[in-house]
Amino acid sequence: MDDEINTTAAGERAQRPRSPRVPVNFSVGLEVEDGAGGQFKEQASAERVSRGGATLVTEAPVSVGTLVRLTPPFGQPLDAEVNGVWKDAEDGRQRVGVKLLDLNGWFAE
Repeated sequence: MDDEINTTAAGERAQRPRSPRVPVNFSVGLEVEDGAGGQFKEQASAERVSRGGATLVTEAPVSVGTLVRLTPPFGQPLDAEVNGVWKDAEDGRQRVGVKLLDLNGWFAE
């Protein structure tokens, strides 16, 4: 999230990440519970990661505050909360910022 402006559900500007984000490119499984009690699953692309979060490229219908489960190609599934959703100005694709709920982040066991 370089110069993107993220907004919260209330339309407020979202807080910048506390940890530096590193550019990456790997697939991650994304699971979201839908409003009817079912689950929506799709593959997303991790674009940037930090110790406690990530920026994903996905068209999944999520909003700020949505709880999701990420399954990276390494390690175990991780629970996260969506903390930003925006369309990239250059390519028009949706980006989703997530905060990992485990304090150990990507290194959780």
